[in-house]
Amino acid sequence: MRNFLTGLTMLLTISLAKAQENIAPLTVEKIMRDPKWIGTQPSNPYWSLDGKYLFFDWNPDNATSDSLYYITPTDNVPKKAGYDLRQGILTQQAVKYNAKRNAYVYTKNGDIFLTDVKSGKTKVITQTVDFESSPVFTNNDTRIVYSRSQNLFAFDLGDGTTIQLTNFVRGGAAPATQAPAGAGGRGGGGFAGARQQREVAAGNQQEAALKTEQLQLFEVLKERKKERDESAEWTKGQPKTKSLKTIMLDDRNMLGLAISPDGRFVTYRLAKSPTGDKNTIIPNFITESGFTTDINGRTKVGAPLTSYESFVYDTQNDTVITVKTSEIPGIFDAPDYAKDYPSKDSIRRKAPRNVNINGPFWSDNGKYAVVDIRAQDNKDRWIMLLDPATGALSLLDRQRDEAWIAGPGIGFGFGNAGSIWINDNTIWFQSEATGYSHLYKINVETKEKTTLTSGNYEVQRTQLSSDKKNFFITTNAVHPG
Repeated sequence: MRNFLTGLTMLLTISLAKAQENIAPLTVEKIMRDPKWIGTQPSNPYWSLDGKYLFFDWNPDNATSDSLYYITPTDNVPKKAGYDLRQGILTQQAVKYNAKRNAYVYTKNGDIFLTDVKSGKTKVITQTVDFESSPVFTNNDTRIVYSRSQNLFAFDLGDGTTIQLTNFVRGGAAPATQAPAGAGGRGGGGFAGARQQREVAAGNQQEAALKTEQLQLFEVLKERKKERDESAEWTKGQPKTKSLKTIMLDDRNMLGLAISPDGRFVTYRLAKSPTGDKNTIIPNFITESGFTTDINGRTKVGAPLTSYESFVYDTQNDTVITVKTSEIPGIFDAPDYAKDYPSKDSIRRKAPRNVNINGPFWSDNGKYAVVDIRAQDNKDRWIMLLDPATGALSLLDRQRDEAWIAGPGIGFGFGNAGSIWINDNTIWFQSEATGYSHLYKINVETKEKTTLTSGNYEVQRTQLSSDKKNFFITTNAVHPG
């Protein structure tokens, strides 16, 4: 791989040197020419799961867009990946291993598959028309939990049963409580109970008087009412059947549905879009139809933003816990420019800023959960520990930038693929605390932070090795600011 990249760099250098011989004085017109003449370099490299292929995006032919290429440990001549290879190859990021790393699960074409590492045999876990995704091992690797239709299901590896773990319901009223088994087998009580629910609890005086008169005049009505009352009383005395807690989504969208390694805590966040906001409209004059069409743009600056709330569903106690954001350090802080508007600044500080919480990211032993929190004004980023049993947060690291929290590896959700856990009590992350994006690690128990890289350069891409002993990074020399 090193030889290939070196050769590419030399080729690019020679091409530019020859081009300089034929270039007249540099002009704006020449600077703004099609950049394809410069050529492209490989980007987004990643290994196949078996380590036989190193894939990357490349466009050596000046095509409309990049294509997927690959090299191998024994052949560093780039080749374009065909359709069958692209569809059949798994990557490290696409699979989730169990604790012993002797099996892994993954999603393919909307179904869940389980592969035994030693034998190489693959078992189909789901085969449905629904789309299943995000499979993980839980409960000491005895279950595979996956997402389907915004709910979590568990496949038991021991007996092959599938259990629904959550019951999120969108809009409307919650489904009626299921009657206990056998409730309809006594005197037609099941049907009578349904009729009773449909009766109006209270009517006007004339209707009440008519009902009383009817019961007095007709003995058969008395008998029917007596049967209904006895049936309802008998039903109340029966043991209640176990049912899933219904969690209403209403008009909110659910994001980040996940489960803890021990299977106890289900975490999710709900997003509510603002009402009445208007998007800017951009006319598109150059269209295939020849008619001007409208392009919906963004809302105006200062318009209401989508609000987010994060929750934990404790399956053991059957309770829903709201993640507490009001105690986040600096949550009431306004940006520096607000000092120029004292009246608005005083109003701003009365309420905590809106935030979006990504995660949690669980340690392998399931003991710790870390979340990545971003303020909606993009001035602050917090990395915090989450106590799922209470919804409380504790600070590990705070990053603040009066301009904008951003930079390589500092995108939402840690900005890098792969695990953030180096071991059961230490995570790694990137920060621009020095003006450059660098690597850090922090012990979540002691809160001790250690600098891993430093200097007048930025860490562009980072990947932790599968044994969690080494980092593979790419860097770029930049000026701070």
